[in-house]
Amino acid sequence: MSFYLFDLAGVAVFAVSGVLAARDRGLDLLGVIVVAAITAIGGGTLRDILLNRHPLFWITDTHYLTVIFVSAVLTFAYVRVRPPPEHAILVADAVGLGLFALLGARVAEAAQHSAVIVVLMGTITGVAGGFLRDVITAQVPLILRRDIYATAAIAGIILYLLLQSFGLQRSVAFWVGMVTVIAIRLLAIRWGLQLPIIRRSE
Repeated sequence: MSFYLFDLAGVAVFAVSGVLAARDRGLDLLGVIVVAAITAIGGGTLRDILLNRHPLFWITDTHYLTVIFVSAVLTFAYVRVRPPPEHAILVADAVGLGLFALLGARVAEAAQHSAVIVVLMGTITGVAGGFLRDVITAQVPLILRRDIYATAAIAGIILYLLLQSFGLQRSVAFWVGMVTVIAIRLLAIRWGLQLPIIRRSE
């Protein structure tokens, strides 16, 4: 039940980030809800398709759609009254990234996939929704920038798996992994940390 509530919380947070990303794009309420929904369930949908999990989680349980709708409408109403705090979308995205990366990893882990697939599916769950959000709102996706984004998800999931291999309880490892993803992402935003790039020699 606790992981289910985490999943709903992640959906709500990513729905909020979708609304914040769409607020200056001239979309009406329906358009904003669509962006919020794609952001919130895009990663999990892609994960389930790749893992051949049918029916999709949000078709089986429509509470996900209800959470998206309520979160989107409330956020839409809020931003019409007052501007959101600076960097709000980046913070919301960081929290959603941490939640979904670890939850996606648990789904693949429960299906008894290898560690590599667990890391890959967790990362896809965490980043795909934000990627679709940025594409739809005509922004360069965070995953394609030099920002530490997908790397944070990978690091947190690997730590989650390592802690379990050392005998730590799964629920505790989950918390540590999730907080690690969020912390790495927020520190990268705060300090402008970026991955190195390959420079062409003169």
